[in-house]
Amino acid sequence: MPSRRTYYVYIMTNQSRTLYIGVTNNIKKRVYQHKSGLVEGFTHRYKIDMLVYVESFTDVHSAIAREKQIKHWRREKKLQLIACENPDW
Repeated sequence: MPSRRTYYVYIMTNQSRTLYIGVTNNIKKRVYQHKSGLVEGFTHRYKIDMLVYVESFTDVHSAIAREKQIKHWRREKKLQLIACENPDW
């Protein structure tokens, strides 16, 4: 029986509250990479280093679909999503 993987859709931010949405199968490692500046591009340039939201999935396709869905939302809706789970962020 193959082992079940867990996939995570996550939202990270910085001091300016710039949002970054991603998907991974290892949330601890991914957050460490962001906090350490090991992820090149947008997250490195904007110093995205604070995890503010996570959802877990057992199916990678569902995780990717959710990531795309959230990415297409207006900023206000993304902020509401974060505030529901993390009101003190």
